[in-house]
Amino acid sequence: MIIVIPLVDGFTALDAIGPYEVLSRLPEARVVFASVSAGPVQAETKMVSILAEAALSEIPEPDIVCVPGGLGTRRHLDDPELMRWLTRAHGTSTWTTSVCTGALLLGAAGALEGKKATTHWLELPRLGEFGAEPVDQRVVFDGKVVTAAGVSAGLDMALELGAKIAGDDWAKTVQLMIEYDPQPPFDSGSWKKADPQVVKDLRAFADAGLLDGDQPAS
Repeated sequence: MIIVIPLVDGFTALDAIGPYEVLSRLPEARVVFASVSAGPVQAETKMVSILAEAALSEIPEPDIVCVPGGLGTRRHLDDPELMRWLTRAHGTSTWTTSVCTGALLLGAAGALEGKKATTHWLELPRLGEFGAEPVDQRVVFDGKVVTAAGVSAGLDMALELGAKIAGDDWAKTVQLMIEYDPQPPFDSGSWKKADPQVVKDLRAFADAGLLDGDQPAS
């Protein structure tokens, strides 16, 4: 089972590493980090890179695609090589998935047309531009397309997908192995629960253009 996590400059590290930690433990699975060109790919903070061990063109038909998001995502919506690869890979994949704003890349590649999908709450309305039906849920399954909301939701998505592939007992075992037992110190992980001023501040941050991928979050 070949699982490809396609990386673009400015990706969010946890969007990629979270699903990797789960999906890499699927029976007979091999996870490949890949990019348009092989080599190190820098995350949005510019403090860490992941090595893309292969060029996307070397793996045209993976079994599972998992597209991370990040501040740099928006810069790659019209990347012709990336879009060609995503379109082809989605055409033959068993599962096509995304985390956070990785859904925008799937949308630009035509994979979300007529599908229910989710992404980071700040970008959720934008999914409609790609013919998708935005759904305000943490993980959304629609056929073979699976989308996860912001960053940390990638772990939930990977566990739910793993359960469909290898069974609930496998997923429960992996969840225990990685001790995924969220107990956040603040009840501020959703715009529906966060303090209104926190939501307002983050919206202002986005409206100021600081989420366009040109500079890292502070």
